Amino acid sequence: MPPVRTCLAVLALLSALPLQARDYRYSDAHLHYVDFFQETEGMRSLLDAMDAGGIEHVMISGVPVAKKWHEDEPKRPRYYAGDDAGAYWYSATDVLVAAAVKGLPADQRHRFHPFLSGFNPNDKNADAHIRRMLELDPGLWQGIGEVFTRHDDLTALIDGDTPRANNEAMSRVYHLAAEYDLPVMLHSNITSKRERNPLYLQEVEEPLRNHPHVRFIWAHGGTSKEIHRHQTRLDFLHDTLARLLADYPNLYIDLSWTMLDPYLLDADGKPRANWLKLVERFPDRFMLGSDVVGRFNGLGGYLKVYEPFLDALPEAVARKVARDNFLAVLPRKHRPQTSN
Repeated sequence: MPPVRTCLAVLALLSALPLQARDYRYSDAHLHYVDFFQETEGMRSLLDAMDAGGIEHVMISGVPVAKKWHEDEPKRPRYYAGDDAGAYWYSATDVLVAAAVKGLPADQRHRFHPFLSGFNPNDKNADAHIRRMLELDPGLWQGIGEVFTRHDDLTALIDGDTPRANNEAMSRVYHLAAEYDLPVMLHSNITSKRERNPLYLQEVEEPLRNHPHVRFIWAHGGTSKEIHRHQTRLDFLHDTLARLLADYPNLYIDLSWTMLDPYLLDADGKPRANWLKLVERFPDRFMLGSDVVGRFNGLGGYLKVYEPFLDALPEAVARKVARDNFLAVLPRKHRPQTSN
């Protein structure tokens, strides 16, 4: 047995060496195959980006609305907020996604998990349309969403009333989701651009309570870029999500885009302790997403930026958040093997 002094010297040397970096494999839980003009770089570009970024699986959906190029606008807008022209519900977005997925080589198709989104969430016929789509391509669709309800200025640009996650039309969709064992991804802002309280929380909490057999993925945890332009950070968000996660085991949080900054990381890019504790408390309920729309260049970078936060979590939890948690919410017959 070596002398104690030698053992201590070796331990000191090992502690000074840098820890081996974790090599994460990802699932992208929030990806749009097309943009707001229903255009895309295509599946070849997406596959290349996935391979380059270590992304093994993606949730793939369309965009449920199309932005109008108004007769009075001399230049075609590049984004839905590019001008004041409206947007309209666009069901053919699901046809584009279905064709892209069905055109994949057999050895690649298992990596793609299509979510159906092309319906008007204010229309009580929506569930009938979704059922037709499910019957048209049996076994293709693995979820519903992203459903646009209470979505900043976007829903104000769409003809008709602002969709709510707790309206009667969506309640019919949730019953259908439970029947087919489909998760539902909702975009539903937790508040308005100026109210510093969870003004619209009931619109999400009511479905969580009334539909316990539906797995709900809350896009961006109820936040949005537009909210942050007016309010740098929602001080109530952490405690609100903590309560909801404790009360509703059917709630999952998509950490895409607006959640990294300013919530998960502080101004110096360091993980916030309270958010680390929340994820550790509910290790199966958080997932990562890029929220890209039709353009896939640098896709892996959108997930890699989460690594400082992931590295601060226990490794088993970090790998769940990076890859496995999204796969676990899919319909049972579609769930790939996880690394747990």
